[in-house]
Amino acid sequence: MNEFPEGGRAGRDDGMGSGWHSPVPPDHPAAALLSAEAVRTRCAVVTDFVASGESELFTWHPDRVHAIADYVAATIRRRYPTLQVPYHSRWRHFESGGPGQATINRWQILCERAGMSGPEHREERARIGIDLVIPSVLLDAGAGPDWRYRDAASDMMLTRSEGLGVASFDLFARGGFSAGQGDPLRSDADRLCRIDASTIASAFQVAQHNPLVGLEGRAGLLRRLGEVMQDTPAVFGSPARLGNLYDYLASHAREGRIEASFVLRTLLVALGPVWPGRLQIQGISLGDCWRHPAAPEGMVPFHKLTQWLTYSLLEPLEDAGLTVTGLDALTGLPEYRNGGLLYDFELMVPRDATFASRAHAVDEPEIVEWRALTVTGLDLIADGVRQALGLSEADFPLARVLEGGTWAAGRRVAAQRRPPGGPPPFAIQSDGTVF
Repeated sequence: MNEFPEGGRAGRDDGMGSGWHSPVPPDHPAAALLSAEAVRTRCAVVTDFVASGESELFTWHPDRVHAIADYVAATIRRRYPTLQVPYHSRWRHFESGGPGQATINRWQILCERAGMSGPEHREERARIGIDLVIPSVLLDAGAGPDWRYRDAASDMMLTRSEGLGVASFDLFARGGFSAGQGDPLRSDADRLCRIDASTIASAFQVAQHNPLVGLEGRAGLLRRLGEVMQDTPAVFGSPARLGNLYDYLASHAREGRIEASFVLRTLLVALGPVWPGRLQIQGISLGDCWRHPAAPEGMVPFHKLTQWLTYSLLEPLEDAGLTVTGLDALTGLPEYRNGGLLYDFELMVPRDATFASRAHAVDEPEIVEWRALTVTGLDLIADGVRQALGLSEADFPLARVLEGGTWAAGRRVAAQRRPPGGPPPFAIQSDGTVF
């Protein structure tokens, strides 16, 4: 694949080989699905379908929005009294210190040890940050209820996303994604192509008594990532390194500014083949996109992990001096904490009384519909949260509402309703590539 996402400057020399002309031109039928705008608009169509009473699966109760927004605003004030909320991103998990513990700035420690903390190293630091965060995000599907990771830095047992984040950070810091001796802080395609389930199992302390959901799926994602990198030298260089994505994005910034939608589009097009065999249109993989009868052409995209990755690239890009604009073009993330919050507060209510008592597959119409309602609901909640806090959208973008925020509130209400541990309100069978 030697091509550019639409919006790039086709035919220019990127310093990484030939120009990259989009494999998904504007008139390709897949193009309409590969954007955050498509996520938001098609989820809105599904929401209208449910709100009109046509759905056989859920009912919609927008009168609950105010109560949810107040709960989220109270959660934000408790966690961030000054309202200085960081972005919702993988970087928060790297700071985990365990229950009741102060955060640990592992990234700062790593950069200082590597002699990369000064301003003169900010571009290489961005490359290293991208090298770290992309594999970590791809490894961030639900771990399952029984998995734990003993963190040497805090001597704590970490679970869920925090445990996955620290485990992947430690693997990266040890050179687990590097192909070169003596240069551990990088993610090279040559190494990623050789990752197997046993590598992940060993690094993540998996054992019979400590099972990790989706182990094979996680390893498979990393191998496909390496293969796609090798096939896309215009973005990842040759030999291919994830950190070269920084140079690609920087070359397309205008006066140091780049649109969040361009970053997402780059990732959706360049990394599309990473995702396992799901829906395709004329050879183009649609990734996290599923069927729903109410959506146009019967398909509704979510791009949850790719949007999560875009949010997680904000900090290394900004550290390097780029300004990422248009953050609220991205949507909320339809996963079990955000969606669980809205479900627990009965914004959407299943018509089937047995819905929560059985496990669901990711492609079931019920799960697709619940996720679509979650995307729309998060926009409504964000508006209510800003009103409650007296902040504007510019001051408090969705990336901060999610962090402050809906994700934490989802965990909080789950712990209140389903102690101990606060599991989600219903189970979703995961292969390690969606949730």
